[in-house]
Amino acid sequence: MSPIDILEAIKRRRSTFSFKEQIVDEAILKDIFMYGSYAPTHYMKEPWNINLYQEKGRVAFVDAIIASYQRIGMLKKDNDAKTVKVIDSMSSFLLEIPHHALIYFKKEAEAVRYEEDYAAVCAFIQNAQLAAWEYGVGMLWTITPYMHDAGFAADIGLDSNEVKIAAVMQIGYPQHVGRDKGRLPIEEKLKIITE
Repeated sequence: MSPIDILEAIKRRRSTFSFKEQIVDEAILKDIFMYGSYAPTHYMKEPWNINLYQEKGRVAFVDAIIASYQRIGMLKKDNDAKTVKVIDSMSSFLLEIPHHALIYFKKEAEAVRYEEDYAAVCAFIQNAQLAAWEYGVGMLWTITPYMHDAGFAADIGLDSNEVKIAAVMQIGYPQHVGRDKGRLPIEEKLKIITE
């Protein structure tokens, strides 16, 4: 890939909010995450870990999300028809997404090491998003309240005292590609200090 292709990929990539039903081949997913792993990583720790939920594996994952939202008060726990309808709608929406990649890393006690690892994981995620786009695969990088719920972590087999969930990536072939919304001129964000 030439440098201009990389620059164009950075500008063309879009967050994907609706996905086709088609699953992404496992070999492509492995390639996407392999390219992600070329992210900068302090001391070559490669702190990222991925739990990929797809096909029937999505059911327990989505059930854990719903249980978390009920536990933290975002969804009611009653059997009222309206509550049941909201839960069914949310479950259906999440189950229509072909793949959910939960990205996590082992917590470090020292703040600097923790931040280094979190930064590396974020770079891994962005690399994976760019690689996915080159394969025609869309992703949505989500950070949601259930990620901070110890009960959710336990429900999916993780210990929130030991690991930090950094993100959940929704993955699949885009149903629609959003328009380029542009960015602020970099001069509004860049301060050059010469003395």
